[in-house]
Amino acid sequence: MRTTTSRQVEPAAVETKDRPGLTRRQVHAVAGCYFVASFAALGLPPYLTEILPELGDGAARWAGLLYIVPTIFGALGAPLWGRLADRFGRKRLLLRAQLGLAAAFLLAGWADSLGTFVAALVLQGILGGTFAASNGYLGAALEGNALSRALTLMQGSARAALVFAPIVVGSLTPWLSPHRQYALLAVLPLTAAVMLAALPEPPRAPAAAAKQAEAVAETDAVQSPETAAGTAAGTAAEPAGRAPVASLRALYALEFAFVFSTVISFPYLISLIKERIPGTGPMVSGVLFALPHMCYLVAAMAVHAVFRTRPRLGIGIGFGCIALGLAGHGLVGSLTGFIAVRLVLGAGLTLGLVCLSVLAADCAKGRAPGGLFGSIEFFSKAGAVAAGVAAAVGNDWFGPAAPVLTGTAIALVTVLATAAPVLLSRLPRTRRSPRCLR
Repeated sequence: MRTTTSRQVEPAAVETKDRPGLTRRQVHAVAGCYFVASFAALGLPPYLTEILPELGDGAARWAGLLYIVPTIFGALGAPLWGRLADRFGRKRLLLRAQLGLAAAFLLAGWADSLGTFVAALVLQGILGGTFAASNGYLGAALEGNALSRALTLMQGSARAALVFAPIVVGSLTPWLSPHRQYALLAVLPLTAAVMLAALPEPPRAPAAAAKQAEAVAETDAVQSPETAAGTAAGTAAEPAGRAPVASLRALYALEFAFVFSTVISFPYLISLIKERIPGTGPMVSGVLFALPHMCYLVAAMAVHAVFRTRPRLGIGIGFGCIALGLAGHGLVGSLTGFIAVRLVLGAGLTLGLVCLSVLAADCAKGRAPGGLFGSIEFFSKAGAVAAGVAAAVGNDWFGPAAPVLTGTAIALVTVLATAAPVLLSRLPRTRRSPRCLR
């Protein structure tokens, strides 16, 4: 029997159909629209310590909490928006996400009090969700290898925005404060909405197709823990016409663990670098921060070509690299050392993101893409929130090295959980001898 919690986040099973497909140009347009729309969402939060004094919080005491406010409300709203997209149309809900983001940015840019600014951040989380909406749109039009490549490209857009957006915001600061840049950058999601309006609406599924999808959902519900763990870590390509058997619950767990173990190093990385390498300038610190994301931009498609049929292996290696890279952060004390461990972390980040995209594309077979990617976004953002809280607590108690060590522990646990089903399946099994009849 399914619990109430699983009903809240498990995507509704609605469709299995022949995908109409999108041209490469259209897929790139969706990824480009997400890139420009996410500039303010990813580029301005690092400047909250400069924004809040203008709104009455002179010491910027609320910066840490407000940093995760959009993430919290985005996680709560993502499954609902995904289901609405499956019901009313993915293109409509994608346009809604872009317009909602623009409205929230305008309110934040013109806010003249801390309360109004907080309300704008809440609205950004509730009305945004452009990443999940974009993935849901792609999932309705693509499947299999084409979908996993598109999801890999979407992650590339997110990494590119994470690298370049703070640089652009910092360059504009001498002429316009980061606070008012919210209003200026609202033009970007508006522009993205205009571009997306020209794209086609993926057709809805016929009602008769729901039966096969419901069977897929029932498979998830009755799988044993061993089967769920093994299939979530990745499976080989499914035969044509066969519904995927990857466990949604284990995919969600992997998503949560991956985001937690990688994001936990973000908030206090600069402090750790300054502690270990005194005199390091902000430019060098910024490059070190961006290095893993640059690795993804360079190597993601090549990694996808190698691991698209063996995501289980890629997930295991990826978490191993994350554990090794994060552990190295707690040991190195030179610039060369930091470059090395950031590159190792970048390898893990790239492998993890690419192979999670392959698993998500496999799970999308026979399921409603809006609900699926909304639920994935819920667990991704939940992992980010948990990582932020854990990083703050660890830093307060043990210093800036504590977050990376916590991330190391989570990554190692995930490696063991991912490898255990494979190792158990290879153990020799002894047959019980038949009982003697008396």
